[in-house]
Amino acid sequence: MVSHVVPVEPFDLIVFGATGDLAQRKLIPALYHRLADGQMPDTARVIGVARSGEGTEAFRALASAALDAHITPAHLTGDLRHRFLSCLEFVALDVTGDTGWDALRQLLDTQENRVRAFYMSVAPRFFSPIAHGIRKAGLGGPDARIVVEKPLGHDLASARALNQHLGECFSEHQIYRIDHYLGKETVQNLMALRFANT
Repeated sequence: MVSHVVPVEPFDLIVFGATGDLAQRKLIPALYHRLADGQMPDTARVIGVARSGEGTEAFRALASAALDAHITPAHLTGDLRHRFLSCLEFVALDVTGDTGWDALRQLLDTQENRVRAFYMSVAPRFFSPIAHGIRKAGLGGPDARIVVEKPLGHDLASARALNQHLGECFSEHQIYRIDHYLGKETVQNLMALRFANT
């Protein structure tokens, strides 16, 4: 079976917790591969958001180091690295307060009529404050998406509360709940499935 890469329209991916371990080990390298494969356009923006940071250039340097650490040298060309890093921007924002939301809104307003995906690469306790911050700042329009990763709460009551909070800020079709380990065992057993399952 041959995989087929489907290019997507320009988008804004806003990564909360962009300077953290998950973003640097997984998200940044994965996005680099999407650009390399022609799925992500050069005009897409990946906007890193974190509580502290020194700005876009420092974020690009951090991402460049992540590419060096997690991409094989054969796949890491100078031109492609430059193209990818040019897609990155950064906003310092305190998700538990009001600081930084205006700067994020101003940055997003420079590119209208594109999908905005808010990715939560943060501890689950920040999901609700971020969702409410997005709504309060007027950033969650009809083309917005919010991506939250398991664990979604620590028990049934907290999971229900989190879903209620997300539902107050986004329509159900805008909420993506993911588990990046969901397919891990299947992928590991792919050869057995392929050759043993008639």
